[in-house]
Amino acid sequence: MAPGGIPLPLTGILIAVVASFINGSTFVLQRKGILRSREKGRSYLTDVFWWTGTLSMAVGQIGNFLAYNVAPAVIVTPLGALGVLFGALLASWILKEHLNLLGKLGCVLCCSGSVMLVVHAPRAEAVTSRTEFEERLLDPVFVAYALLVLLLLLVLIVWVAPAHGSSNIMVYICICSLLGSFTVPSSKGLGLVAKDVLAEGPPSSRALALFLALLAVLVASILTQFLFINKALERFSSNTFEAIYYVTFTSSVILASALLFKEWTALNVAGCLSMVCGLATTCVGVVLLRISQEALITWKIKTD
Repeated sequence: MAPGGIPLPLTGILIAVVASFINGSTFVLQRKGILRSREKGRSYLTDVFWWTGTLSMAVGQIGNFLAYNVAPAVIVTPLGALGVLFGALLASWILKEHLNLLGKLGCVLCCSGSVMLVVHAPRAEAVTSRTEFEERLLDPVFVAYALLVLLLLLVLIVWVAPAHGSSNIMVYICICSLLGSFTVPSSKGLGLVAKDVLAEGPPSSRALALFLALLAVLVASILTQFLFINKALERFSSNTFEAIYYVTFTSSVILASALLFKEWTALNVAGCLSMVCGLATTCVGVVLLRISQEALITWKIKTD
């Protein structure tokens, strides 16, 4: 139970954890398929590993959709660190990507930070109806933020990605992370609007139009993310991509959720500081997982 007698959204947390582990296998399996196909000189579209990873991504997205609709986004999104942890362990087994002491320490920090986030996160949703959601969508601050994100995505996709995407991993990561500003709000919005659309009797034209618009935004965002994730996995390590992607995606989603749903307003100063510390701990753990790919740790002094 949380302070004030409000229980933790255990169902949402459980779904988020399972979805994170499924998503953690996605990049590893897809990269395995890409590497196998490259060795055989054929398209990765014919590889069973790639398709298994793709199906895992679909299942993970469905899990995320359910989790976002039964728990605050500020809880669900950071739990994606568990997917990074599982992905690193799976990559060391399937892709033979070395996981040294730094990587293991990163795994511990990811788990510790996730626990802190779950314990101190807000327990209740700030938006619980379609009417409230519509009002938040028209908030000038969120509208300005959404337009800025769209402009950045346009610049990155049209001009930056063709020129620098193959040599700089941050290009694809920025595109996929910024799209998170639309996927998560759309997922939560669909859950709220669906209550009116699927209720007994014909839905109002306003509710139906909003439902279809959110669905279109969600599908377009997921497909675009899928495209650029595969572009990144063709050129970069799955551990490298997933670790940096987690930090930037989580930051983008939490910022968008804070502007739209204002879930942080339910926290006091101590709760906010605990959340920030938990997120920082998790991000440091993810970065250590990334650094572990290039660092050599030894307890002995080597002699000639």
